[in-house]
Amino acid sequence: MTSETITAAASGTWTLGDLVVNRIGFGTMRLPQQGEAFDVNAEPGDRDRAIRVLRRARELGVNHIDTAAFYFSRLRSANELINSALAPYPDDLVITTKVGPGRDPSGQWQAHATPEQLRGQVEENLRQLGRDHLDVVNLRIVGADSIAERFGALAELRRAGLIRHLGLSNVGPAQLAEARAIAPVVCVQNKYGIGSPPNQDAFLRACGEQRIAFVPFYAIAGAGREAGASAEADGGALLTVARAHGVSTAQVRLAWTLHRGPHVLAIPGTGNPDHLAANVAAGALCLTADDLAALEALHRGGPTA
Repeated sequence: MTSETITAAASGTWTLGDLVVNRIGFGTMRLPQQGEAFDVNAEPGDRDRAIRVLRRARELGVNHIDTAAFYFSRLRSANELINSALAPYPDDLVITTKVGPGRDPSGQWQAHATPEQLRGQVEENLRQLGRDHLDVVNLRIVGADSIAERFGALAELRRAGLIRHLGLSNVGPAQLAEARAIAPVVCVQNKYGIGSPPNQDAFLRACGEQRIAFVPFYAIAGAGREAGASAEADGGALLTVARAHGVSTAQVRLAWTLHRGPHVLAIPGTGNPDHLAANVAAGALCLTADDLAALEALHRGGPTA
């Protein structure tokens, strides 16, 4: 499979509220630094290269970009890079951001935002991106506590026109139900990929039944998380399927997630233009029934994501 002429349109589309996006998007977590994300000692990434990658993503039809104000290194901010590369923003571009976590200027993590602090985080995203509203804001959660007050604060900002649509990240079914009783939810971002536990499969299906997009993160990186994918996890069935199609195991992982349902979106991130083109091309990879059976056996056999 060649990647040069394949665009994100090949992955199909989904509608986030009233915003139509191609199912292959782009995550910006890896743009601000070289190496592991959130490492306070990481070397800043090359700014010109990051801007080229963002512009190339648009050329390849990517119209869904995932970011956060806490994606930054000593000299680089994902939001500033997006602003510099893509503003004035095309009408079809959807930028999704996250609030809840925060980092101080040195890069150290702070306590998650209170309901009162969430407005400041929303306004910081607006300032950095140079926008008067945010397309989609995901409330990122840690733990199983009630989210009503925090989600309610974002719902107020939605009513005020600062936010168009709301989503959730790192949540379970009970938290989703709690949020939906307050305001519409257009997407759920959860850690998911080959080897994820069965409860995440069930949650993915439940989101589809409710017409809510399910957006996996670490679909390629797996257990490597912020550090990226490891070669050790990519043998066996993954390698066999990849060789049969002439693609990489990362492309197989992405294609597999997209095969989980029409409501599943992908937001792979990279600072490498070649990897970007390959990730986008994965949206056109058609896995056979035998491929899917082999990958399903791997998925059920143990944690690799």
